[in-house]
Amino acid sequence: MGLCAVLAAAGGLVTAPVLAQSQPPLALDRFDPAPAGDRMFGVQSPFVAGHLTPHVTLLGDYAHNPLVLRTTSDDKSVGAVVSSQLFLHLNASLALFNRLNVNVDVPVALFQAGDDPSGGGLHFTSPKKAQFGDLRAGLRLRLSGSYDDLFQIAVGGYAWFPTGSSTGYVSDGKVRGMPQLIVGGRGDRLVWSVAGGPEFSSAVTFAGVPQGTLIKAGGGVGLLLGESRRLQIGPEIALALTPDSIGKRTTNAEVLVDVRYRVFDDVELGVGAGPGITGGIGTPDLRAVAMISYSPEQKRVIPDRDQDGVSDEQDACPDVAGVPSDDRAKNGCPLPKDRDGDTIADSVDACPDVAGVASPDQAKNGCPLPKDRDKDGILDPDDACPDEAGIASDDKTKNGCPKPPDRDGDGVPDASDACPDVKGLASPTPAFNGCPEDLDGDTIKNVVDACPNEKGPADKDPTKNGCPKSVRVTEGEIIILQQVQFDSGRATIKKVSDALLDEVAGVFKEHREITRVEIQGHTDNTGKARENLKLSQDRAESVKAALEKRGIDAARLAPKGFGQEVPIGDNKTNAGRTANRRVQFKIQEKAPRK
Repeated sequence: MGLCAVLAAAGGLVTAPVLAQSQPPLALDRFDPAPAGDRMFGVQSPFVAGHLTPHVTLLGDYAHNPLVLRTTSDDKSVGAVVSSQLFLHLNASLALFNRLNVNVDVPVALFQAGDDPSGGGLHFTSPKKAQFGDLRAGLRLRLSGSYDDLFQIAVGGYAWFPTGSSTGYVSDGKVRGMPQLIVGGRGDRLVWSVAGGPEFSSAVTFAGVPQGTLIKAGGGVGLLLGESRRLQIGPEIALALTPDSIGKRTTNAEVLVDVRYRVFDDVELGVGAGPGITGGIGTPDLRAVAMISYSPEQKRVIPDRDQDGVSDEQDACPDVAGVPSDDRAKNGCPLPKDRDGDTIADSVDACPDVAGVASPDQAKNGCPLPKDRDKDGILDPDDACPDEAGIASDDKTKNGCPKPPDRDGDGVPDASDACPDVKGLASPTPAFNGCPEDLDGDTIKNVVDACPNEKGPADKDPTKNGCPKSVRVTEGEIIILQQVQFDSGRATIKKVSDALLDEVAGVFKEHREITRVEIQGHTDNTGKARENLKLSQDRAESVKAALEKRGIDAARLAPKGFGQEVPIGDNKTNAGRTANRRVQFKIQEKAPRK
């Protein structure tokens, strides 16, 4: 059985005479990339995306076994003339006037390989290096339909120029041209496109298979997924046949399933793959494509005839510019006339030429409010203090007037508060008004406490009820009703005075407002004056030390001896001298009581 040169693509057979002769140049790749910015990989779209809008795509196109040599007798493979062909396309478009699209495609065969097969006296040299393909220029004119219409129509076409090598299966060495009719459209979740026309080319025979003018057609559908419709999935089909010799060796058909995703507003990625389903020259058994594209997203145009920002379908007055409204009957309609600009229509404005405020009283609706000079929200006619911000009051004489000062915030004004710095209660007794109910905390209420500022026990005698037994506090002195007892001629405090000093210490603890007390030591005139002065100072120091031991801060205590210089009794009598031998607690500094 003799060998014959037989070409097959994707399993189809193409017989060739057994002649030892060179073969004509062949542009093997049957994949025509759609212009950058279109919705399909290999099918033109009818729309034109924008005005002066550029679109640029870098697309890879790989074909596996697009040209294989087989025996005619048993269809066995002799070898692949071209087993792999990888093209990189730089594709750019410019949209003009939303109607005209200009496109250029620059193909480069980055990788080609084959087996250099021979058979029946023919030898085929497989391509082995990267080569430029034929430069393609395209033009498309949109005739009808806008970007978002479901049906659109356009005319366009391509022209190829022989910029590729005539020996590398990337060019046929001649100018080719293809006019097309293009229809398609876009719905809410769907895009579709169909394009077709003749590709005019010189007639040649390659390995016994006629090549030349082709009738080409393609179609594609894409489903738009996701809330933003950025994901597109769908099939494409491409068909090419030689009208003068229709058969399986001259027919090319491929299916491509592709996925595209717009990762940013202006950047889109895509991949696709699919089989060849006929045996024509250039039909691979598998084709794969991938692309990255700069293609500014075309936002959906919402009809708005009056350009007021309210779409026609929601505009109750679509031909007159208006304003949005929640009332569908008024949405997009002009506002009623309002001469004073107070948003109250003249038809219901009682003061249509003076800006005012809304009022349920029709006689005042749209009229200005009376003045409020102090800006306290109480209008001057009702404000008893119109020039001084205040608060509302049911008392007309106080309405709009400020609250009187009340430092402790107990509701009793400072002017009548007997304890303006201590929260208390209102009282009909001026001396206790604004003071706590039990000022000294001895459980005896102020009204029956003969000493309301000092803790003391209850006593049947009203003049002593609530008064301390040994210590009293006045404005300027802590008065002790007994005297501190010392050893004769010494500063040692006798044990008998411990209870008295305990009570004095308690007064200091209760009256934190007393911050400094002078502890005065006094003597009678018995003995020398210098010795008496020192004795009185020592006794004052002893009292200070005793109080410190009882927890009183030393900073509050200032001991000072006066000797015999400040008598309160007659030193000529025993009673007078006893009175002069004393300790006094004079208050020097006080803080406000809290």
